[in-house]
Amino acid sequence: MTDFRALVSLLVNSAVEFIIIGGTAATVHGSARLTEDLDIVYRRTDGNLSRLVRSLTPYKPYLRGAPAGLPFSWDERTLRNGLNFTLKTTLGALDLLGEIVAGGGYDKLLPHSILLKLYNVDCYCIGLERLIYVKRAAGRPKDLETVAELEAIMEERRRDA
Repeated sequence: MTDFRALVSLLVNSAVEFIIIGGTAATVHGSARLTEDLDIVYRRTDGNLSRLVRSLTPYKPYLRGAPAGLPFSWDERTLRNGLNFTLKTTLGALDLLGEIVAGGGYDKLLPHSILLKLYNVDCYCIGLERLIYVKRAAGRPKDLETVAELEAIMEERRRDA
C-alpha cells in the first residue's frame, strides 16, 4: 500500500520540484477512483535530480515489476540517463516522469498547475483542464473512463461558479 502522505511530504520537505499528475491528481480534483501509486512529473535539473536521489535513497527505490536481483543503481546518473521510472519504495509505488504525453516536462506543465495544500504541505498539482487533456491524449481505456468523470466534475464546478 502506498503512503501518499509520507511520499508527498518527503518530496516537499526535500525541496524536490514536482507536479502531481495521474490518479492522485484526479482524486485531488474530486474523482472517486482510487489509485495505487503516486505519479509525478519532476524537474530535470541537476540540483533537483540530486535532491530526488537523496530524498528517496533511504526508502530503497527499485524498478517496479523488475525481477529481484536485477542490477539497478539509484543515483543521479541513472536519473539523468533515463526519463520515466516506475519505482517501488518502502513507502509504496512512485512513478517519476520526466515528460508526459501531451503535457511535456515540468517547465511546460507548471503553468497548467495549481498550488495547493495536500497532506499539510504546499505542492503543485496539474490543473483539472490540463489533466483532462493529457488523460484524453494518453488514450488508455482507464484514462478515458476517468476523463468522463473529470468532465462531469468540471461542468458541475462551472455551473456552481
